[in-house]
Amino acid sequence: MTLDPRTPILIGGGQINNRDGGREPVDLIADAARRAADEAGSTRLLELVDSVRIVGLLSWKYRDPGALVGERIGATPQHTAYTGSGGSTPQVLVNAAAEDIAAGRSDVVLIGGAESWRTRMKLRARGIRPDWTVQDESVPKAPLVVAEVPMRSDTEMRAGLDRPAYLYPLFEQALRVTAGRTMAEHRDAIGALWSGFSKVAATNPHAWTQREYTAAEIVTPSEDNRWIVSPYTKLLNSNNMVEQGAALLLCSVEVATRLGIPRENWVFPQSGTEAHDTYDIAERSALDRSPAIRIAGARALELAGVGVDDVAYVDVYSCFPSAVQVAARELGLPLDDPGRPLTLTGGLTFAGGPWNNYSTHAIATLATQLRESPGTYGLVTANSGYLTKHAFGVYRTEPPAGGFRREDVQASVDREPTVRAYPAYAGPATVESWAVLHDRAGAPERGFVAARTPDGGRTLASTTDAPALDRLLTADVAGEPGTVAENGGFGFV
Repeated sequence: MTLDPRTPILIGGGQINNRDGGREPVDLIADAARRAADEAGSTRLLELVDSVRIVGLLSWKYRDPGALVGERIGATPQHTAYTGSGGSTPQVLVNAAAEDIAAGRSDVVLIGGAESWRTRMKLRARGIRPDWTVQDESVPKAPLVVAEVPMRSDTEMRAGLDRPAYLYPLFEQALRVTAGRTMAEHRDAIGALWSGFSKVAATNPHAWTQREYTAAEIVTPSEDNRWIVSPYTKLLNSNNMVEQGAALLLCSVEVATRLGIPRENWVFPQSGTEAHDTYDIAERSALDRSPAIRIAGARALELAGVGVDDVAYVDVYSCFPSAVQVAARELGLPLDDPGRPLTLTGGLTFAGGPWNNYSTHAIATLATQLRESPGTYGLVTANSGYLTKHAFGVYRTEPPAGGFRREDVQASVDREPTVRAYPAYAGPATVESWAVLHDRAGAPERGFVAARTPDGGRTLASTTDAPALDRLLTADVAGEPGTVAENGGFGFV
């Protein structure tokens, strides 16, 4: 077929593990960009970059990190952009870049992110601020092209549910209840799932932890694997104590042809979709479901002209086991297919969880695998917040017959049923899901409860009562009656 010269190509991906530490994020992104150009087969790509789009950084703040990356790679971008926090942002940036290239608004786009979190935390513990680049106020802030994900509803704040490590265990308990498993059975199941992820990381040269763990090692608390929020030990959480960078280069067919980049290096974005579930988790129809994943995932495949069984390679966003299980069920993917694991990297626990930038690594890894298996399809799912915002991308080494297609399917998601959230509820309630926060010594510290009100609504509560904590840890209390106090405290009746 004759290709439209504006057809977008993912032409190269680069990844960096900086185990020695000490380097600032924009340097890691620049290094990853050079590796991406090497993979593409043309270092001239870097000087032709006309747009630099950076995934939101947490370990250091810049006014315009894209401008600094441009300087470091020898580019003079006409456009720079930045995102708010959220793990879905890398795939959103790819979707937007493919659209911009197809429309002639850009020719060569660099997407990148990095975190030097381990160095930053070590220095902070010693009261040291690193001597990294500071842009003064004469530098205009880069435009924010993807907004922050709302993560602090009134319902969540009253219960103290203010971070992913507290919320995803609630989703996990809901999955267990729906599956009808005992606590021990479910613990074994998520241990086996995560052991499979570690097996992939063990052979991934870009993984931060290249070691296979047994299921028992993962779910059994120990000195090196303490409880965080049960049912999750440390090895069931993302690992953000990393120094990692990743970058993607996208260009048009015209540019790739002009630079003489070999055809076998071309990977074509086929389709991209985005949507979000309710920002307040208490409003969701079920804590173990995601209408946004179901609808946006199906639409991405439909736009690419394939079914889920036609996809050879999948990377499901894997911040916690519950995120993988919910997404797999919504997409119709088996959890235990040895021929098609649900991670290409090893996931955020083992490959590394550099805050918002994990999916840049996943997309780079997928592109490499597709080049090694021409003609096959790959799917990346990306997630922000508390299973809140979702982005999908389908890729292949062959061009899409109808060109790249992108769609926001939020209107369809908004038609899905929700429940009433009660941010200030007091009165009788029935336990729906629960989790227990532990201190660093392993002692239970606070229990979190999702409870249903008599009218079918939902409220979130917490408790520090020792007998209640013991019951939440040792008994299956799904469906048991309790009371919620005016201050959001929970007690059994």
